[in-house]
Amino acid sequence: MKLQIRIELKSDATFGRGDGVVGLVDEEVEHDASTGLPFLRGRTLKGLLAEECANILYALRRQNSPAYTQLERAARFLFGEPGSTLEDEARMHVGPALLPEELRAAIEADIRRGDLKPADVLEALTAIRRQTAVDEETGAPEEGSLRSMRVVLRDTPFIAELHFDEEPDQTAKALLAACVLSLRRAGTGRNRGRGRLAARLYNDRGNDITNECFEHFRRLVKGGAL
Repeated sequence: MKLQIRIELKSDATFGRGDGVVGLVDEEVEHDASTGLPFLRGRTLKGLLAEECANILYALRRQNSPAYTQLERAARFLFGEPGSTLEDEARMHVGPALLPEELRAAIEADIRRGDLKPADVLEALTAIRRQTAVDEETGAPEEGSLRSMRVVLRDTPFIAELHFDEEPDQTAKALLAACVLSLRRAGTGRNRGRGRLAARLYNDRGNDITNECFEHFRRLVKGGAL
């Protein structure tokens, strides 16, 4: 079975790759060197979803929710055992979040014809932002603290495919929808205004199933086992 998470950036975002480009940026975004197309790694996205899942389960446990046991079982199906690596016993595998397929295909065709270069694509979809750390006491910029960071521009859409070893039941999809809706930020600087996003869950026919699945989650939490 296959589902999709569709993401739209609501603010500029840096899906950092952990290094920079000398003389250009201190922090570069993840991108395909052959096309210049930015992306978010599947492992990173799965980690963000698992973090939201942990927050949801923590809140339910604190409230002694009767739905906790059922949803905790669904969490193991999606993400594996707590404390293990994300791939251990998880039945859900998250692919990278990429730009829409038609756009990727068109850009790749232009590159093959020589009409575009990967650097052109990267520059069209991103920008470079600069920031300076400020001394808390004086309010003055700290010497030598100027840093540059490439960002993916707001309104850029991404799609990640989810593959399952087994068919997820209604509870697993309900918890997944709750995690997807809870995902509001990603990337470097997400605690300072960057990386705001909106995410939705789609089925393999291209239908948005977020509300339908989340309604089951809401009823489950409100009324216990269904």
